[in-house]
Amino acid sequence: MSDLRKVIIDGMEIEVDPRMTLLQACEEAGVEVPRFCYHERLSIAGNCRMCLVEVVGGPPKPAASCAMQVKDLRPGPEGAPPEIKTKSPMVKKAREGVMEFLLINHPLDCPICDQGGECDLQDQAMAYGVDFSRYREPKRAAVDMDLGPLVGTCMTRCISCTRCVRFITEVAGVPEMGQTGRGEDSEITSYLGAMLTSEMQGNVIDLCPVGALTSKPYAFTARPWELKKTESIDVMDALGSNIRVDVKGREVMRIVPRNHDGVNEEWLADRSRFIWDGLRRQRLDKPYVRVDGKLKPATWGEAFKAIAAATKGRKVAALAGDLASTEAVYALGALAKSLGWSTECRVDGAKLPAGNRSGYVGTATIEDLEHAQMIQLVGVNPRLEAPVLNARIRKAWLRGATVGHVGQPTDLSYDVVNVGPGRAALADLADKEIGRAKELETVVVIGQGALTGADGEACLAAAMRLVENSRSKFLVLHTAAARVGAMDLGFTTEGGLDAALDGAEVIYNLGVDEIDLPDGAFVIYQGSHGDRGAHRADVILPGAAYTEEAGIFVNTEGRPQMANRAGFPPGDARENWAILRALSAELGATLPFDTLGALRAAMTEAVPHLGALDVVPENAWTPVASGDMSEGDFVSPVTAHYLANPIMRASQVMAELAKLASDRARPLAAE
Repeated sequence: MSDLRKVIIDGMEIEVDPRMTLLQACEEAGVEVPRFCYHERLSIAGNCRMCLVEVVGGPPKPAASCAMQVKDLRPGPEGAPPEIKTKSPMVKKAREGVMEFLLINHPLDCPICDQGGECDLQDQAMAYGVDFSRYREPKRAAVDMDLGPLVGTCMTRCISCTRCVRFITEVAGVPEMGQTGRGEDSEITSYLGAMLTSEMQGNVIDLCPVGALTSKPYAFTARPWELKKTESIDVMDALGSNIRVDVKGREVMRIVPRNHDGVNEEWLADRSRFIWDGLRRQRLDKPYVRVDGKLKPATWGEAFKAIAAATKGRKVAALAGDLASTEAVYALGALAKSLGWSTECRVDGAKLPAGNRSGYVGTATIEDLEHAQMIQLVGVNPRLEAPVLNARIRKAWLRGATVGHVGQPTDLSYDVVNVGPGRAALADLADKEIGRAKELETVVVIGQGALTGADGEACLAAAMRLVENSRSKFLVLHTAAARVGAMDLGFTTEGGLDAALDGAEVIYNLGVDEIDLPDGAFVIYQGSHGDRGAHRADVILPGAAYTEEAGIFVNTEGRPQMANRAGFPPGDARENWAILRALSAELGATLPFDTLGALRAAMTEAVPHLGALDVVPENAWTPVASGDMSEGDFVSPVTAHYLANPIMRASQVMAELAKLASDRARPLAAE
């Protein structure tokens, strides 16, 4: 391309975009440049000076490669490409000097630092520093601040890279940290000593290049080299964030994000990151059967016999919950089909059109939000329902996008044009053109707050009419990780939950804990935690949690992703598909697969796009029939952000966060 510019880096000539920084150009050439303050997704600060390089023919001193662009370089003699050196004696001496200055006040407490073994300062001091210090004076100390139950502080280690300040301000959109003072008295602190309130504050732990900000719940429980690391998918919301699950022995010790530009970039919501202690508590580890009104431990054989006796000759409804993998849903659906049971996954009453993927997924991808010039939110609070997705909408807003909102006014961390609080505003908007029709790239996002009412189908029809009039893209934001996959598998009944439960004498409950089941029915609960569903059950079958079995989950944009097994379920608990396979033999309707591979082969044959992992299928646009909308405001289905599912409700960390959030929401006495 003609707009590329040649540059010589360590004797190697490459062509790069002239808008690139020297640091990015070096990365393009495969040359490593150390850095502390620079981060690809944050604004440039240029204050650590570790990324110094030599510009040949430039000033007789090293230059900060993160703060200079390729287009600022002068050509060499006779028009030769500009030259950069990253390994010259000048650069080596400069980096050693910077490292020596950084370590002047650092406590050098690596043996007791929780960051030991994965610390950027430690690694770069070994690679680019010197093995002695000329500093003999007393070191500076700083007071540790209390940022809340998630982020631990040891501010004496801080090197003032300001990554945490830039993340909280720019990405999270909740400017609660800053730098005060000058020179030796400068320090990073929270405003007025307050705790952090952002739903994404845990990301500052990953960003901190030293041990100044660490994970409070994980502190001093394990070292990095003791952990077995497994790449997986988060299911705390429907975004499908890519994660890594770190396990020590049989217990999950921490969950950290993986980079995926199309989904979560490299961020993770706090409720996804700190949920791991909930995987240990209130676990179901053996089958139970209710005898004389009380649940008593039983063997698998006794539990299966009780189910066979209860279901024989009776009407059965099978329900799939929010955390079930597609494999478990497919197995239950195949069993239900062979025995004539009704099935339903829309347990929150969402009016999602079965078989119409453009109606329950949409036509937009998550990346489309980032590049959109106009985003219209309908009945959705993305800050509570999918915090990482909200950060991507904020990113678009920072680039100049206009965000419209139909729903109750709330702080989304960016400015919105509030059209109205509810259905009347949507009805008025539906027949208009937004984003000046085709002039602006537009995405309409509808949430479950607009779809779960009695008139959910009419709200969906109005939103789809708006999409057609504006020639925009459409995205349905789900709150349940399992919903799209279950809809793809056709795990529905015409008429929804009420029709599925109508006349049901037995309910097979696959992890449904968010609704009250009708009295009088015999309930079989299959799940991982002793939550609401287990309390109501007559038979309990202990299943694996999402970190204990391999399974495919389809995220809110329709992208199938694989969650891998990081550990094993406790006690007698088993993988969910295996439980259903064993039960089918007892019920006389043996499922035609004995392995997970055979199940997946049958499932992908029935629904081929489930086998194309990490690919977002294109959905044919099929508008739904218009209906009559009632009156009233849209209300977000997420009323307790940190207590949205059984794993969260079993977590002590989530309970503390929920209490703090409740205390903040309580009005002051003077108000």
